[in-house]
Amino acid sequence: MKTIKIYDTTLRDGTQAEGISLSLNDKLKIAKRLDQFGIHYIEGGWPGSNPKDMNFFKEVKKLKFKVAKVAAFGSTRRPHTKASDDANINFLLKAQTDVVTVFGKSWTLHVTDVFKTSLKENLSMIYDTVNYLKSKKKEVIFDAEHFFDGYNADSQYALDALRTAVQAGCDLVCLCDTNGGMLPKQIKDIIHVVKREIEVPLGIHCHNDSDLAVANSITALEEGCEHVQGTINGIGERCGNANLVSIIPIIQLKMGMKSIAQTKLEELTETSRYVSEVCNMSINDTFPFVGKSAFAHKGGVHVNAMMKNPETYEHIKPHTVGNKTRFLISELSGKTNILLKAKELDMNLDKETPETKEILQKVQDLENEGYQFEAAEASFELLMKKTLKQYHPFFELCGWRTSVEKREDGTVLSEATVKVKVKGQEELSAGSGDGPVNALDNAFRKALSKFYPIVNTIHLTDYKVRVIDSGAGTAARVRVFVQFRDEKNDWTTVGVSENIIEASWHALVEAIEYKLLKG
Repeated sequence: MKTIKIYDTTLRDGTQAEGISLSLNDKLKIAKRLDQFGIHYIEGGWPGSNPKDMNFFKEVKKLKFKVAKVAAFGSTRRPHTKASDDANINFLLKAQTDVVTVFGKSWTLHVTDVFKTSLKENLSMIYDTVNYLKSKKKEVIFDAEHFFDGYNADSQYALDALRTAVQAGCDLVCLCDTNGGMLPKQIKDIIHVVKREIEVPLGIHCHNDSDLAVANSITALEEGCEHVQGTINGIGERCGNANLVSIIPIIQLKMGMKSIAQTKLEELTETSRYVSEVCNMSINDTFPFVGKSAFAHKGGVHVNAMMKNPETYEHIKPHTVGNKTRFLISELSGKTNILLKAKELDMNLDKETPETKEILQKVQDLENEGYQFEAAEASFELLMKKTLKQYHPFFELCGWRTSVEKREDGTVLSEATVKVKVKGQEELSAGSGDGPVNALDNAFRKALSKFYPIVNTIHLTDYKVRVIDSGAGTAARVRVFVQFRDEKNDWTTVGVSENIIEASWHALVEAIEYKLLKG
């Protein structure tokens, strides 16, 4: 079975994405997780470009990786200098990695307009850099930057750039669709030519500017590339890089090839979510393989078919990538959805149970008022348990109040008070926050923490508001979703009201109730 080497550039190319900034500790945590997952190469950054990257290479040597090789990334030498005298090249050596990845220009436009040098000198830069790094006993990967654009502009010069790197001794040539503008057929046709000209193994590095990075990467592997570069969750500059979270399962489950250990593939979803947490980015629910909605079923016809045979609407078994089947509850749901959800929650229901019809009717009535349960499964679980008399209240609300004050210096102060009764004992607490909902959340949990310390282990991670009927203007109903998280799980609840604070309160209460119920 052919093995495809996975080269992860999350810590370098991925950090160029808008909105992402990783600390040194963040980078080390991700690197450890990638090795644990089974990634073959981890590109740590560009030594010399900033102190953080240099410190990363210093600290990462202290980690004992089982699988991954760490690669330092940099450019070919500057025009008209010696590789041994080039500061950036020396920083690559100071990183003390076994693998060095250097990019060189293969597009004449970049040679003349960016490097401002001759085509001949650019080839010398490639040769000297690769040859010098090989003399230092490094494994050298040559990234042919903008190769496909370069090939379309001047095929012979683009190929000359590859030949020069090979003559200098590089171990692998990686073909880069740096602008992300190629189509799969272009990738296929060009690689077909390159294979006749280049004897060393080939790799592929694609960007997603045409939403084809994964498709182009897969095409390249079909054409014989043995190495694929990308990032976890496809993060990267502009529209991102090829998403390894999609590429890896396609390689192993669709193409009959091997990339990582099969047992590790079951950690795909967990790894994707771990990296997103460290990067402080949310995963798109509709991400293939690992998204929350990847194996979610809503329509009654689909759900009915799934009960008979999961292959009817699932292209792989979800557990093979660490995900799971979900059945969504909405006004479109039939009794089948309710029964499947009950089974998932270990509740005893069947089609003839009166509570089944009652739950379905409640869902339809509440969704008619503006509720939405498919994105708030914690609220639906509470609805089911309350209907089935499997829930007891943990507290009684006596009242709450919020205030917002703008002061002369321009600062805005939000405060809230909450009074609750637990086992006959009243507790009044106050809290402040960045806004009235944040203040209400702080005051609420403060009031309960005396009785239920577990509420201090959770925190609000997402807050969304949607106007249900915009035609009603400021009197319109709003739907509020709140998402909470503890050390292991996250859950979402929903509230609806004409008053945004009231809607938020309902969602907050259910979020806390859910945590107390789960313990």
